[in-house]
Amino acid sequence: MDIADLDGIRLHYRIDGDPGGAPVVFSNSLGTDLRLWDKVIARLPKTGLKYIRYDTRGHGLSDSSPAPYSMGTLVRDAERLMDHLGVTNAVFVGLSIGGMTAQGLAAKRLNLVRALVLSNTAARIATREIWAQRIADVEVGGVEALADATMSRWFTSAFRTTEEFQFWRNMMVRTPTEGYIGCCHAIAGTDFYTTTAALRLPTLGIAGSDDGSTPPDLVRETTDLVPGSQFHLIRKAGHLPCVENPDEYARVLTEFIASQAH
Repeated sequence: MDIADLDGIRLHYRIDGDPGGAPVVFSNSLGTDLRLWDKVIARLPKTGLKYIRYDTRGHGLSDSSPAPYSMGTLVRDAERLMDHLGVTNAVFVGLSIGGMTAQGLAAKRLNLVRALVLSNTAARIATREIWAQRIADVEVGGVEALADATMSRWFTSAFRTTEEFQFWRNMMVRTPTEGYIGCCHAIAGTDFYTTTAALRLPTLGIAGSDDGSTPPDLVRETTDLVPGSQFHLIRKAGHLPCVENPDEYARVLTEFIASQAH
């Protein structure tokens, strides 16, 4: 188990792949942890690339600090982890809130990020009012209060009939309440339209056709803010296409990374 002590917050991280390879950093979504990427990393090239993933603050085995969190705090966590590991010039892959972290990090420290993968994310997700209601619901009933509605947005009806589905529901409801609420505040307070429109680096957007949290048009709108960006739609997948269709996700990601001569 690898833990980075980063000036008041301890983040759990894991490194796979080629220890001497070019870095690819992964940032997870709200209500998941670094296991979100298990299936994809198992399908990525075994040589030439080093895969670094971590549990976002308040998730998995990372520390939960008191809510609320700002997006700047989550960006700083990623920045400090990469500095701690001596990582620069990485392809940064972020899903949902992880994609917001990716946008903020690229704007702040371009030396750390040579290319972006914005998966099932946006420059702004939902409204302050929606997040305020979700926060209020969690304060009363815990993360369990949001689970069923969230699962219907995250996964296709076909996937929700599988045995694996329960694993992801369990992962969400076991997210620390403080961490979940903290990250909800971070999303609610973020609008990166102007910030992301100023970025000039290779960018790939990935969306799921059945995503009820960040619909394809929203992901495409954000991706299109970056000149020269690419966009890929994974059909018959929801908010976590890396879970529902890891073969296609890994193929698209591998092709993008290779195109950067990374």
